[in-house]
Amino acid sequence: MMTSITKKPMYIYLLVLTICATGGLHLWRTLFDNFSVHILGLDGHHVGMIQSVREIPGFLSLLVVYVLLFIREHKLSALAVLILGLGVSLTGLLPSFGGILFTTLLMSFGFHYFETTNQSLTLQYFDKQQAPLVFGKLRSISSASNIIVSILIFALASFLDYRNLYLLFGIAIIGVCCWVMTTDPTEPDLVPQHKHMIFRKQYWLYYALTFLAGARRQIFIAFAVFLLVKKFDYSLHEIALLFLLNNLINFFLAPLIGRSINRFGERKVLSLEYGALIFVFVAYSVVDSKLTVAFLYIADHIFFNFAIGIRTFFQKIADPSDIAPSMAVGFTINHIAAVILPVVGGLLWLIDYRIPFIAGAILSGVSLILVQLIPGQIKLHG
Repeated sequence: MMTSITKKPMYIYLLVLTICATGGLHLWRTLFDNFSVHILGLDGHHVGMIQSVREIPGFLSLLVVYVLLFIREHKLSALAVLILGLGVSLTGLLPSFGGILFTTLLMSFGFHYFETTNQSLTLQYFDKQQAPLVFGKLRSISSASNIIVSILIFALASFLDYRNLYLLFGIAIIGVCCWVMTTDPTEPDLVPQHKHMIFRKQYWLYYALTFLAGARRQIFIAFAVFLLVKKFDYSLHEIALLFLLNNLINFFLAPLIGRSINRFGERKVLSLEYGALIFVFVAYSVVDSKLTVAFLYIADHIFFNFAIGIRTFFQKIADPSDIAPSMAVGFTINHIAAVILPVVGGLLWLIDYRIPFIAGAILSGVSLILVQLIPGQIKLHG
């Protein structure tokens, strides 16, 4: 099945943009904690504020519906990644708290608008059995691009400072996106998408799982790597090496997740994710071993990939014309808590760094309960 999928122009289009977007974000995240601690001298509440600002564009993803009135969806996808590249390239040129707030916002607008259109285009161009495989394969390719970025950071960090690392990778992304925008991978016979906001009560479970996933995920993004640097004193090279190992593992495992969804169904796959994440978050709050916390970070990433089951669940229950606007609404719901939680979590960190991680365990428990409501009969076989 993957052979026929990989021949589709849209698959190649999304593949190239995914490499650029995830590679750019990976560079930004790999350098961010060391850059913020060792160059800017920021503390937990600063990092929490930056992470909240980073999620504002995700909260505003519902505006994608209106942007699509003026630009075709695949063009918007490429333009978003170009904007991400611009934000990355400027990060090291503005080494201040205000500067990193601005570049983070710019980079994040690009990434979140790409992710919204990427998910929408995948669900539109690939059927219910193909979509989990495509999501899994793109996750795998993302890990491969992150591996290459990690190797480059590891090799170049001794020769280039933060400013030049950000600039080099950002310019490369902009260049690739300029080329991608000259291509047209669309097909004429797709179901037309609604160009207005869609919010339907029959999709409530998708909305609820999406909201909880966003809240839980932001706790990890904002504080897991910060914990590695702040408490366990991980260096830039150690962070890059950890990311390299993490992406190497996920390169091989991500495609298996798509096949597992087709074989076992979303309910079982998501139940495994949420059950495991309860353990992972509790462990974050109690471990004192530098090696163990690295294992938890990798495990967290592995189970995060299972979240594609939320989107494939939606594809199976949704009206095909609802996909584009619903992905935009879903991204906004995903980021409602994300705008608030990092700031609140940063303040709670100052009281006790374990509090945000305990909250993540509680959110995972609620998700585990709700996911049991996914109907078992929507599972596809073959």
